[in-house]
Amino acid sequence: MTGGSRGLGAVIAEALSFAGAQVAVTSRTRRDAEAKAAEIAETTGQVALGVEMEATEAASVEAAVAAAVDALGGLDILVNNAGILVRGAIEDLAVAQFAESLSVNVTGPWLACRAAAEALRASGHGRVINVASTFGLVAAPDRTAYTSSKGALIQLTRALAMEWAPHGINVNAIAPGPFLTEMNTAHQHSEHSVRVIGQEVALKRWGELHEIAGAAIYLASDASSYVTGSVLTVDGGWTAH
Repeated sequence: MTGGSRGLGAVIAEALSFAGAQVAVTSRTRRDAEAKAAEIAETTGQVALGVEMEATEAASVEAAVAAAVDALGGLDILVNNAGILVRGAIEDLAVAQFAESLSVNVTGPWLACRAAAEALRASGHGRVINVASTFGLVAAPDRTAYTSSKGALIQLTRALAMEWAPHGINVNAIAPGPFLTEMNTAHQHSEHSVRVIGQEVALKRWGELHEIAGAAIYLASDASSYVTGSVLTVDGGWTAH
């Protein structure tokens, strides 16, 4: 689980642990990763490991995957959740900000999948879950960097599903809609957010963090054995608008 120390990533990690999985949680800082792993282990009674990892550095990703495989005895499920949200009008963004969005949100998952390939093949029933976004399917002003990266992540999901199908590895994406994560709370009352929730989201409310768990458990389990290359939206009906 990359980026599993907070937000939706932490919820998914704990949900998978409750479902019986041994989980490895990564974060940029070892302290955050180990603290969240200890919390999960105490809550669920399952083994949980905290691993420091820089999602955009190949050597760090490879070392984190190797540490998880060694400690847990293998790897059946990879969840790519680490990501950043860059907002701003295109003329106000620096090239470096756009590049960082692509690096974290696209290159990071690509590196993790590459590093995990051998272990996932060895499992015989590997699962990859990429946490994308409804902004990979729909657009909004001031989101060129974010929508570009999440759209690319969805295409990475589809391409890798085709590539890894012969190896028995299912690759899917979850596209969360408006959840009140730390990245979104500051913008909860913005004009755009109020309009989206009030006029475009069918359920007319923000998602609660725990509501992401079912989708993750489904895609990680044998219940989704005939599902690959798919994007599961958990968005309160936003993309049905």
